[in-house]
Amino acid sequence: MSNKLELDSLDSAKYLYLRELSEPRDNSLRLVVQEAVVNPTGSVRSSHPELPELEEILRGTSPIESTDACQTFELTWERYVAYLVTEECVGSGGQDADEIYTGKLCRVYTKSHFLEHLSRDTGGHTESILHYKLICLNHLIDVAAYAPPEIKQIWPVSSTPTRIQ
Repeated sequence: MSNKLELDSLDSAKYLYLRELSEPRDNSLRLVVQEAVVNPTGSVRSSHPELPELEEILRGTSPIESTDACQTFELTWERYVAYLVTEECVGSGGQDADEIYTGKLCRVYTKSHFLEHLSRDTGGHTESILHYKLICLNHLIDVAAYAPPEIKQIWPVSSTPTRIQ
């Protein structure tokens, strides 16, 4: 797939889950994210049996989960400046009206609080810093790097890796 097709495919997912995060070697980063969908054949059960009213509220609902038909993507940065992983519930309440980005679940920022923080609190940068943010159901992942990530669809198996812009 071309760069744009891989990015569009990732960004067109309704939901994402972060499945893996690793540093294959110093200052490189690898993320694996998996698409999730509303699964009408699944069921949602309360994890609190002491709250029967919760069971009633959940009756007839469907879980958001990954199925065998969902796509899985690997994003790799050869070098990163910084990354931040935030638990989704606490990371979703900030003010972002003054930030500028494109994308839905895979955002590319031209202006962000994360970039401002890095500008204030780090130094020695010889190149412009790019900011990418993955919006997952379980985490928010901010990555600052000098170059775009290599992105590859790993399920279903796709062609060669590409770079997003």
